[in-house]
Amino acid sequence: MYRQVLDPLGALGLSALVAAVPLLTIFVLLGLFRTRAHVAGLAGLAVALVVAALVYRMPYDQAALAAVEGAAFGVFPIMWIVINAIWIHQLTFPRGHFHDLRRAFGLVSTDPRVQVLVIAFCFGALLEALAGFGAPVAITASMLTALGLSPLRTAGAALLANTAPVAFGAIAVPIITAGKLTGIPADTIGAMVGRQTPILALVVPFLLVALVDGRRGLRQTWPAAAVCGITFALAQFACSNFLSIELTDIVAALVSLLAVAALLRAWQPRGTEEARSSVLVEAAGGGPGAAVSTRVSPGRVLTAISPYLIIVAVFATAQVPAVAHALDAVTKKFTWPGLHVVSSAGKPVSAATFTFNWLATPGTLLVISGLVATVVLRVGWRTSLHEWWLTVRKLRMAILTVATVLALAYVMNLSGETTTIGTFVAGTGGLLAFLSPLLGWFGTAVTGSDTSSNALFASLQVAAGAKAGINPTLLVAANSSGGVLGKMISPQNLAIAAVAVNKEGEEGRLFRAAIRYSVPLVLALCLLVALQSLPVLDWMLP
Repeated sequence: MYRQVLDPLGALGLSALVAAVPLLTIFVLLGLFRTRAHVAGLAGLAVALVVAALVYRMPYDQAALAAVEGAAFGVFPIMWIVINAIWIHQLTFPRGHFHDLRRAFGLVSTDPRVQVLVIAFCFGALLEALAGFGAPVAITASMLTALGLSPLRTAGAALLANTAPVAFGAIAVPIITAGKLTGIPADTIGAMVGRQTPILALVVPFLLVALVDGRRGLRQTWPAAAVCGITFALAQFACSNFLSIELTDIVAALVSLLAVAALLRAWQPRGTEEARSSVLVEAAGGGPGAAVSTRVSPGRVLTAISPYLIIVAVFATAQVPAVAHALDAVTKKFTWPGLHVVSSAGKPVSAATFTFNWLATPGTLLVISGLVATVVLRVGWRTSLHEWWLTVRKLRMAILTVATVLALAYVMNLSGETTTIGTFVAGTGGLLAFLSPLLGWFGTAVTGSDTSSNALFASLQVAAGAKAGINPTLLVAANSSGGVLGKMISPQNLAIAAVAVNKEGEEGRLFRAAIRYSVPLVLALCLLVALQSLPVLDWMLP
């Protein structure tokens, strides 16, 4: 039995600094030394194991078992989701539906900057609402390649867009998890998050346009970015506060998508052809102009987009209470064999319990979607299976990366390293309101999941808020809101994005690009939360 230690070095600040070294190792290797993601992940895991064994005195076998459990979680459910998401996109290639998909995008708009808003932000938010766990990045990055956008720009757009909807992703699982752990009603937490993340939604569409086409893009397409962001933000606020936290991202995504489509009926951006010439690159099947301008029948358009319609239909069906109950009936939960860890208070640690939800997991729902898509696209079962196997082979290094990063996360969580960092931040008194989003940001950067970040730190935020005299609902919401900005720099998401655009080994470049958005945005959120804790903006609290 291993009992976690919160302050192994007798100085909480120093213990927290040492506890952060494994994650800092990954970021330094990715950002400065430009190492491949799986190498950085393995190095970070090695450092985490050393810190756990030598500093926290965690028994070697317990540390190793924690790493094995984390690696298993990285493979299932995380990479199980990603493999099947990319496989579905690959099914559009054998019979030429991929090229029809490119042409279908032109029916919405021929402007690549607007198409990025529609696909990465609006449709990505819908996928986040239904699936989450890396699927939106994998699918939208694959879809954006149909535009002829450069691979790294495509990956960057997919990562940046996967921010504002994350807190309410997977039918609000992150917020529901925080509510269960803290005793604060999930609806109350969701209402507070709905008064923070919509501000991010106002900004992200403009950043996406700037990422794709710089200042020229902002000048020429700002009305589309404004409509996209404003309608998403208003719908997210209204739904989270007055309707349903579970439906928040679904409503916001659909409202934003319809609003942009309505705008394009009356307005078109200037400089579309110029943007297409400078922004798009040669893609499979010809240059960027020809693929979109060629006419295609409505039937072929419907067939081309059918895999994604099928995904939405399958995931929506899975949310029906009777169906959800049936899917979850075969879920098995068990303590990881041989792993015996308790918290510093002597209570069992939830991370030691593994949930094998083989039927309810989004990955299996994507398998069902893929099987239906195989029939609709008339691909053939042998070809479909071959495409699945090719996808697994293509993702083999990403699987290794995600497995090592999750192994690192579990070693840090179960040894107590992550809790040490959280306890240090929670003890900052008056600075707590400013720093609370950073704690969520850090948790998601480590685990790749806003849900996991809330599971790690939500209760800690409540306890710290009580000591500091700060509204605990504000801090728990800030943890979730801050977490959404850590997702774009999470090594597992970087690996998923790189593979989706066939740029394995370029995770370091993606990290350097993403950190430029992640850090300023999370610091701005920190300032917002600090002001919400003061009379300046405390009127924003529910």
